[in-house]
Amino acid sequence: MSHHTLPPTTHGAGVPASAHGAGVPASATTMAPPPRTAAPPPSGSEPLPGSEPSSGSEPLSIWPRSAAPLGHDDLAVGGVPLTEIADRFGTPAYVLDEDEVRHRCRAYLRAFPDADVCYAAKAFLCRAMVHWVHEEGLGLDVCSAGELELAVTTGFPPERIVLHGNAKSPADLRAALRLGVGRIVIDSTSEIARLAAAVPSGSRQRVLIRVVPGIAAGGHAKIRTGTDDQKFGLSVADGSAQHAIARVLSQPRLELVGLHCHLGSQITTVKPYLSAVRRLIGLLARIHEQHGVTLPELDLGGGHGIAYRPGEPALDLPSLSAKIRAELAGGCAAAGLPVPRLAVEPGRAISGPAGVVLYRVLAVKRTGAHTFVAVDGGMSDNPRPALYGVRYAPRLIGRRPSAAPEAVTVVGRHCEAGDVLAADVPLPGDIRPGDLLAVPVAGAYHLSMASGYNLVGRPPVIAVTEGHARLLVRRESLADIQERDIGL
Repeated sequence: MSHHTLPPTTHGAGVPASAHGAGVPASATTMAPPPRTAAPPPSGSEPLPGSEPSSGSEPLSIWPRSAAPLGHDDLAVGGVPLTEIADRFGTPAYVLDEDEVRHRCRAYLRAFPDADVCYAAKAFLCRAMVHWVHEEGLGLDVCSAGELELAVTTGFPPERIVLHGNAKSPADLRAALRLGVGRIVIDSTSEIARLAAAVPSGSRQRVLIRVVPGIAAGGHAKIRTGTDDQKFGLSVADGSAQHAIARVLSQPRLELVGLHCHLGSQITTVKPYLSAVRRLIGLLARIHEQHGVTLPELDLGGGHGIAYRPGEPALDLPSLSAKIRAELAGGCAAAGLPVPRLAVEPGRAISGPAGVVLYRVLAVKRTGAHTFVAVDGGMSDNPRPALYGVRYAPRLIGRRPSAAPEAVTVVGRHCEAGDVLAADVPLPGDIRPGDLLAVPVAGAYHLSMASGYNLVGRPPVIAVTEGHARLLVRRESLADIQERDIGL
């Protein structure tokens, strides 16, 4: 299996059509990744995430592949009992299966062997995650100077990093230029002059234009970013994308190398991506016709949906890859264009299913027809249910129940009626304070979106692999919180 990385940032502009002819092979602009030091990838016969039946309703179907029952009352992930982790590190706590992360990275590289796969850091980032992604040969997609600095100081090659965001600060842009990121995604016309002015004399920064193709896709209105009624990107429909392209091409310090689009999050069907490919090929053809330029790159973003509960659909990764490549090849042939080098940016689909969060029950309250199970975490460590109405499947571990399941609502400890982690889920009728709950699919947009609400502190992250557990990110303590408050 070959690994591909983002091209370096040292030469070339948007390529005139005459320079391409039938098209310069995309591999001519790529750079080999560092040698692997991790274990070799699994064989090609190993199932890809998404290739297993998406409607499977087995209790462990949404857990990391290493999840295994231990008798009737416990569960191990990565060969480590979850009760042992809770006893050793306390709760709430995030458990991250390193092997699951690596497996999913490799699955993407197998599915997209001739593309750039960039892990979307916003889903979850820590130094260990940077290291794993680097070892597995992926690029990295970041949204701020903070994510960028963490990655580079951990040893990630900056030329394999893409920076984007709808409102990059001057500090974000300065950090990107200082550290030498491979790509900056331009999201607004005001960013063009600001970035061009900041590029040092005698050098050029490679950029992509984030295009809004006018396609509605995603699991919730708040995470649909491919339509014209939201804050991201430049619209094709109103001509702002075309205007931005012309402006970038006129800037000698900016090198337009391609188009970028991101349709949204939690997309579980292939069709929206194919629609995006068709519209972006149309735009590439207009750029070629109007400016005599053939752009060599096309970044389709991420948003690949995963199942949070047994029986929910997930995006079929092998189907996505095959159909995108076929659509791209056919569309470019019809338009008389060389096929651009493809990039994808999975985040949730890599880290999400690798994570489990552990909570301790603090109280059980029966009010009328409702039973509320309050735990020692909540919206400060997982705001997604409150933001997007997401539903989870918590599981009792640590003891064998003596009562049949009944519908309960798992709530957090915070001073909000909306602090609900899992509504109307089946848990044993004898659930009581002190019990331990484990919630799978907790590796993405949990800790990365955690807050300081009620000053309870953010949970730690514990990696598990081959029967060993180690601390990756320590728990945020009261002392940490107080040290930030410089006083009266």
